[in-house]
Amino acid sequence: MVHTNDEHEFPVIENEWIVLKDGTRLAARVWMPETVPGGVPAVLEFLPYRKRNGTAPRDESTYPVFAAAGIAGVRVDIRGCGESDGVIDGEYTERELADAVEVIEWIAAQDWSNGNVGMMGISWGGFNALQVAALKPPALKAVISLSSTVDRYNDDIHYKNGAHLSAQLSWAATMSAFQSRSPDPDLVGERWREMWLERLEGEPFFMEEWLSHQRRDDFWRRGSICEDFDGFSVPALVIAGWADGYRNTPLKAVSGMPELAWGLIGPWIHKYPHFASPKPRADFHAEAISWWRRWLCAEDNKAENTPRLRAYILDGPRPGRRREADPGYWVAMDKWGVRDMLTFSVDASGRLTRDNSSPAERKALLHSPQDTGTAAGEFFPVKPDSEMAGDQRVDDAGSLTFDSVVLAEECVVLGQPLVKLSLSSDTDLANIVVRLVDLHADGSATRVSYGVLNLAHRKGNAEPQPMKPGETVAVELVLDACGYRFAPGHRLRLSLSSAYWPTILPPPCDAVLVIDLSALQLQLPLLGGHRRIEVPQPPDPDPLPRYEVLTEGLSARSVERDLQQGVTHYRVHEDTGLSRHPETGLCTRDIRREVWSIAPDDPLSLAAEIHWTCAAQRTDWRTESHCTTRLSCTATEWVISERVEAVADGHKVFERERNARISRDQM
Repeated sequence: MVHTNDEHEFPVIENEWIVLKDGTRLAARVWMPETVPGGVPAVLEFLPYRKRNGTAPRDESTYPVFAAAGIAGVRVDIRGCGESDGVIDGEYTERELADAVEVIEWIAAQDWSNGNVGMMGISWGGFNALQVAALKPPALKAVISLSSTVDRYNDDIHYKNGAHLSAQLSWAATMSAFQSRSPDPDLVGERWREMWLERLEGEPFFMEEWLSHQRRDDFWRRGSICEDFDGFSVPALVIAGWADGYRNTPLKAVSGMPELAWGLIGPWIHKYPHFASPKPRADFHAEAISWWRRWLCAEDNKAENTPRLRAYILDGPRPGRRREADPGYWVAMDKWGVRDMLTFSVDASGRLTRDNSSPAERKALLHSPQDTGTAAGEFFPVKPDSEMAGDQRVDDAGSLTFDSVVLAEECVVLGQPLVKLSLSSDTDLANIVVRLVDLHADGSATRVSYGVLNLAHRKGNAEPQPMKPGETVAVELVLDACGYRFAPGHRLRLSLSSAYWPTILPPPCDAVLVIDLSALQLQLPLLGGHRRIEVPQPPDPDPLPRYEVLTEGLSARSVERDLQQGVTHYRVHEDTGLSRHPETGLCTRDIRREVWSIAPDDPLSLAAEIHWTCAAQRTDWRTESHCTTRLSCTATEWVISERVEAVADGHKVFERERNARISRDQM
C-alpha cells in the first residue's frame, strides 16, 4: 500500500508480524520513510486499542507526517488485542512491558533502522511509554507521553487519595468490551474464530483485580515511575490538558526529573493536541518531529532548549454545553519549582479573605446529599461537551461555599492549590471534596480545580486509619493542578462537600462532618516569573481522515431526579454510528449505555450498570459482542458482575457470567 503526503510517497505495511521469543506474533502497522545510509529512526506506539479500527484515524493523521520527515512509525497491538496472538493479562503488566522491550529490540535490529527508537502514546500508550523507559532498553532513546501518570494509584482511573473513582468501573466495562471484539479475518485468516474464543475465555476480570487492591500496595507501585524518578534515564516530553483528569503529570514529571522532563499543558480534553478541544490547539506533529530528530538522529536542533514548562493560562472560560475554544494565553518557564502562595482564610462573616484579622470563630456542619456532584463531568473527557465539568451552582447547592469579595485586580495561578482543614466526623469512614471555583459576574460558576480525600487515607494510602467519631483532626488536601486567571470583577469560591457522585463512590456511612472554620485555609500557587510565548497551532485545522458514515452516531447525557421514589439516575448513551474504512472495507460500531443510581440519603443504594455492544462486519462476515457490567454495595462488600455474549453471523458462539463480592477496605 502506498500513501502520499505532499510530494512524498512511502510504503505502509498494513500488517507486519513481530515474533516474540515465546513464539507469540504481535501485529504491527508500519509507515516506512525513504531509507537512507545508516538507517532511519522509528517511533513505537504499543496499545490494546486495535490498530485496524480503534486508533486508525489518529494513526493515519500522524504517522504519514512522521514518515515524510524520515521517521518510521510502528503501531503495535499488545498481546491479545487486535490481530495479535494470545490473551491480555491485565493493565501494564510485567509481561506487557517485557513484550514492549522485545518489540524495541526487533525494531532496532531491522536493516532499515538506525538503531534508535522512540516511544510515544496517549493514555495507555503514554503510561507504558514511561514504564518501559524506566526499564532502560538500550535502543529506547526518548519518549513522548500524553495524558498519562507517574503515580498509578493517585493519578489514574482507579483511586484518588483513597477515594474510589467511578471511572474504574467505567474503564473495566470498556476493557471488557474492547477485549471481546474479534480479530479481523482479513489479516489473520481462518484463525480468527479460534483466536476470538481464546480471548473470550481468558480475558481478565479487570474490576475484580482492581478492587482487590484498594490501598496503595505493590500492585500500584509497580509501574509508578514516581517511586524512582532517579532511575529514569531518557528525555521525556510530557503533555496534558487542563480539561483532562491527567493534568498533574507534567508538573510532577518536571519536578521529579528536572534534567530529563519537559512539560506542555494546554486547555485540552483527553486527545492529541493537534486535534483536541477546547482550542487553541498545538502543532504536535512539528513538536514531535523536532523531538525525535534531536534524540533519535542526534540533530543539533536545540530541542533541549525548549522551555522546561509551557502552560496555557485559562482566562475565565464559561461553563457551557460545549467549549470549542477557551480564552487564555501561553506562558513559559525555564525552571519549575515551589511557587509563592497566596493564602485565604474564612472571616467572621463567612467570607473567603486574605485578611486574617477577624477569623471565623465557629464551626459548620457538612452533610451533602449523596447525589451532589452531577455537574462534575467525566474523569477524562473525550468530547468538549457535557463530558466536561458544567456550571458548579448545581453542586454548590449541596456544599458549604465560601466566596471572596469581588476582585479588584487579577489573580493568576499555576500549580496545585492546597487546602488545610480541621474537622471531625460522626462516622469512622467519610470523604471530603474541595473545589476551587471561578464565580463570574452573572453568578455562573466554572470549576478551576478539585481534590478528593478518603479521610481514612489522610496520613497515607498504604495503611489507612479510620476516623475516631467526634475526634478533630487536621487535614491537608492538595488539589489538581491548574493554570488560571481570576479576572477583576470575578470572585473566588471554595466549595466543600462530603459527596461527589458519580465521580467518587460513597463510603458505607452517611457521614456528618464538622468543619472548624477558624482553621480553614486555601493556598493558591501564584504564576510567578514567566514569559509570554506563542505555541504554534497545526497548519491543518481538521487533520483526521474521514470515513464513510453508514449510520449517524448519537451522544446523550442526562440526570433524572425521581422525586416520588427518592432516587437520582445519571444516564450516558454513546453511539459511534456505523462507519466503513475506505481501504480495508471494515465496518464498525460501538454503543455504550451507562446508568448510575443513588438515593440522596442512602450511600448503600448505589448501583451502576454499563452495557456495551461492539459490532464489526463486511459483506459476508459479521460479529457482535454484548458486555454488561454491574456494581452495587453493602456496608461491608463491593458486589460486581460481568456478562459477555459473542455472536458470529447471527449465531451465539460464547456466553459467560462472572460474579464477585469483595470486602470494602476502609472505603
